[in-house]
Amino acid sequence: MPPYNTILYDISDNIAHITLNRPRYRNGQSTELLHELDHAILAAGADPAARVILLTGAGDHFSAGHDLGTPDEQAYRAANPMDPGIRGFHDRTWRLYIDMHLRWRNVPTPMIAAVQGYCIFGGWMVASTADIVFAADDAMFLGSLFQYFSIPWDIHPRRAKEMLFQGRFINAGDAKELGLVNRVIPRAGLIEETLAYARDVAANDPQQMRLVKQAINQAQDAQGFTAAIQSAHALYMLNWATEKDPGFALAPATGRRRPMVQVALDRYHREQERASGPRDRDGAM
Repeated sequence: MPPYNTILYDISDNIAHITLNRPRYRNGQSTELLHELDHAILAAGADPAARVILLTGAGDHFSAGHDLGTPDEQAYRAANPMDPGIRGFHDRTWRLYIDMHLRWRNVPTPMIAAVQGYCIFGGWMVASTADIVFAADDAMFLGSLFQYFSIPWDIHPRRAKEMLFQGRFINAGDAKELGLVNRVIPRAGLIEETLAYARDVAANDPQQMRLVKQAINQAQDAQGFTAAIQSAHALYMLNWATEKDPGFALAPATGRRRPMVQVALDRYHREQERASGPRDRDGAM
């Protein structure tokens, strides 16, 4: 395997463990990270020693979404400029978030994601390419009309609309009830329990597991999954342009945070305050 700068890769007990490794930036998905993740997932899918792929994030968060401008990302883009204008942006988002994510979803090896902390926008996208998602009890998911728009397949359309119309975080319990995640696990035991499940899967015949995955993915594709993902990208492009429209209703966020993320965070903090009750300035009830 080549040396990676933004991920960790290890194979043991027939499990390829891939870790997003930018904890300083809450595993923000830089362009370099996405390319390295693509390489690692495809390599694991082609390696007969890897019967299961385990996808995790280093540190407190699985991923707080796309890298919107860290020094590392700015340096990478300066060294690898994209074509200017809408054409360049369309090409970049299609390659990174449609082509890549569909490849990850279709990698023949069963893939399991273990999610803790923030799983925002791009984090949701990466996690949703996995076949199984286990969540720590502190996981917080935030979706939107993002590039790889799998949400109507992750959860029931009416529940998806309820969540997206409001633009709110869902916690791990909500995510399990909605069908986004399979299990909710205490944070301290997340990796241990996920690894135990992965070892169980790895003990099965790998060809049978690949055929099971292929059959289920084909059933979704017969219902239009891949076509829906591809066609929704055009609506994402329009949605992205809408944020720059003078009539856009949300105030710009501070720093590089997307306006919808700021609104969702503000709503979450208000809900937490209501749940905990009024407090005086010293924090006492």
